[in-house]
Amino acid sequence: MHKREVRYAGFWTRFMASFLDTLFLALPVAIIIYFLSDGQWFDWATYQQNIAYAMRGDASAALAQQPQTDLRWELFFEFAVLAVTVLFWRRWRGATPGKRVVHITIVDAKTLGDIDNKQAITRSLGYIVSTLLLLMGFLMVAFRQDKRALHDLLAGTVVIYTEGTSNDPVYHQRSKKV
Repeated sequence: MHKREVRYAGFWTRFMASFLDTLFLALPVAIIIYFLSDGQWFDWATYQQNIAYAMRGDASAALAQQPQTDLRWELFFEFAVLAVTVLFWRRWRGATPGKRVVHITIVDAKTLGDIDNKQAITRSLGYIVSTLLLLMGFLMVAFRQDKRALHDLLAGTVVIYTEGTSNDPVYHQRSKKV
């Protein structure tokens, strides 16, 4: 079997996949949890009021009163998004719907094989670290040759293009559970 050169997914491709996942995964989960909480997850009326202030150009009024969020429901939302993401990674061989649309996948950095549950969870929790560092953990992708973010380094993963065809050697290699 010939070996192809691995193409690492860059910042903008990964950003687009993340944006699409927000639409396809996080937003539906948020809507469901909002209704499950019977509207107690967050104060929607204050959000609407602040949006109206912002649209009028009154930023100080929009910032004066922050909406209240129920921490229990917020944690439930965060856990639900984590669980759904990990399930997609495991079911679709390192991809979520957004990653599939842009033909990228998460693989083990050393073997290019499927990620395991520990890597999936470490990677997801690594998003928190990447975010807390003023998004620098995500921006690393733009400056590294292997396009790895901080959460990739923590989990031992890398994001590559899949090409999406059955003629792709990495596809066949991964299908055999390397």
